[in-house]
Amino acid sequence: MDASSPPVPFDRIILIYNPVSSRNPAHLAEQLRAEVTRRLPNMPVRLEPSKFPGHARELARTAAASGRPLIVSVSGDGGYNEVVNGVMDVAESRAVCAVLASGNANDHHRSTPRIPLIEAIIRGEVSRIDLLRLTHGVGKAAWTHYAHSYIGLGLTPAMAIGIERGNKGALKELISVVRTLTRLQPFEITRDDGARAVFDSLILANVPVMAKYGRISETGHPDDGLFEVIMLPHASRWRMALMTLRAVTIGLGVQPGVSRYSFRTMESVPVQFDGEVKTLTAGTPVVVESAHRALATLG
Repeated sequence: MDASSPPVPFDRIILIYNPVSSRNPAHLAEQLRAEVTRRLPNMPVRLEPSKFPGHARELARTAAASGRPLIVSVSGDGGYNEVVNGVMDVAESRAVCAVLASGNANDHHRSTPRIPLIEAIIRGEVSRIDLLRLTHGVGKAAWTHYAHSYIGLGLTPAMAIGIERGNKGALKELISVVRTLTRLQPFEITRDDGARAVFDSLILANVPVMAKYGRISETGHPDDGLFEVIMLPHASRWRMALMTLRAVTIGLGVQPGVSRYSFRTMESVPVQFDGEVKTLTAGTPVVVESAHRALATLG
């Protein structure tokens, strides 16, 4: 950068990655560090390998607590989810987040087109995007978790668990998905107005594309203060298969956008935050809100 270039809005770069991932994020992290060092020789760059599930969140939280770091998750959606939640654990953090895609679906990366990461780092242009914030329970027992792309119940966490237990690769993943569809159990929720509904799938989405190929919305933008609600009421397996086919071909079309969605599940059910799966306890109040422009990111 020459003397006329604007100052970079971060004081150091931290690359967080899972060293045992099958997609070799360690190599990508080393490549990015070398390129940053070449083009920004005065910028400190540190590699932070995670050592156990949840460690990436701890590393991000520690980094976000001081200064103006750029925290890059060299990962897929799940790893980036940990980093985002680590940053959101720190009130008034000045951290900026970014992802160097190294996962399976990479939904966030696919849905937020931008220039190559190294060019974004050099330019240093920071913008803010919305997050999905889920609050489970009330009072001291409540917990909160954020998602950068989507929150899913029913089909999406079941598919995630099925693929994780199986093997990666297009054909093997397809087999896992087919098996999941045949075993999927519907779930029931109660809304605030007392109405009940039984679903095979409920997705609250901040991005228009999921699972590499599925276009779930035509209207979603990650910074508009709204998220889309994609509902699939309980129906036959062939209807679910048709919806999946439509999603990967022509898309599901315009979906309702809201800033808040609240409900209770009648039974304990898994819920997927981007690539991370947790559990919602039966009968516990759940509130999902758009955290408008909550995350600073590049681009």
